[in-house]
Amino acid sequence: MVETLKMEINHVKQSRINEVDFSNIPFGKIFTDHMFMADFRKGEWGNFRITPYGYMPISPATPAIHYGQAIFEGMKAYRGTHGEALVFRPLDNWSRLNRSAERLCMPAVPEDVFMESLSTLIDLDREWIPDTKGASLYIRPFLFSADEYIGIKPSEDFTFMIILCPVGAYYSTPVKVRIETHYTRAAQGGTGYAKAGGNYAGAIYPAKLAQNAGYHQLLWTDGKNHEYIEESGTMNVMFVIDNVLVTPELSDSILAGITRDSVLQMASAWGMKTEERKVSVKEIIDGIESGRVTEAFGAGTAATIAPIELIGYNGRDYYLTPVEKREFSNKVLTELEGIKRGLKPDPFGWVVKM
Repeated sequence: MVETLKMEINHVKQSRINEVDFSNIPFGKIFTDHMFMADFRKGEWGNFRITPYGYMPISPATPAIHYGQAIFEGMKAYRGTHGEALVFRPLDNWSRLNRSAERLCMPAVPEDVFMESLSTLIDLDREWIPDTKGASLYIRPFLFSADEYIGIKPSEDFTFMIILCPVGAYYSTPVKVRIETHYTRAAQGGTGYAKAGGNYAGAIYPAKLAQNAGYHQLLWTDGKNHEYIEESGTMNVMFVIDNVLVTPELSDSILAGITRDSVLQMASAWGMKTEERKVSVKEIIDGIESGRVTEAFGAGTAATIAPIELIGYNGRDYYLTPVEKREFSNKVLTELEGIKRGLKPDPFGWVVKM
């Protein structure tokens, strides 16, 4: 804990918000006026500050560049009916950030540092929260090594930052995915359960191959035999099989998604049976052909619920039930979006007003 979070705030001289067309917001390309920064030096967090968003000096020797000692989180804020900022499950993101930090030999970010910096930054750039349909304010907390040392050892100095960007929909259409049978996103004993930058860097090339073949993303499989499904692109993946919500069980190669957990909780509250277990490629392909698998979708912060239109495997595309006829995923998307935006009751206590 930090006894007193004394924060220096340096306001922009002139906001850029009038330059933004909020009716057409690309994902992840427009950033708000300010950003938060904090330094970990000599074993303590300090130098808490909010500055105008922009470039910053960084040592060319930092291990974040050379060895990928960097982690991040992704979360969203929504504009409430009275103009308040509604943030979805921020403490869960804080907790996961620290699990990632432990895996990569990085210091934990205290809860008060995370929450107060988040609240102050959002309050400062509150007008950037879109009120257009399907849009939100994407929040990117991240932590990286700030050592000036080229060598493999645990770093001593770190920087924690938060940046914000208004975003539109991540996927504008149902997604087409291909089952990956050669490349691996994460291996047993690796960093797959952490939101480490290197996990995503290694996934770009195989995802690009799939996109070149006409797919949006991949269905990642286990790194040993490519027998079991693990994730879908940068999301968790879920299926409705014989009216049961089924998703791969968590392991050290699968990220514990907050949207995934939310969907499981909602399904249970509605009386739907859920299963977290191994899901084989064979079960899914056979299930689509037999009609037992009626729904498949990705679950993640960026897309919330991304319905999967088809699954490619061994040169053949397997089509699922048309998206408009899917009962569960359409219902859970409507409910989740309603809760996040303050339009529906929040029986789980997920939304934090800032």
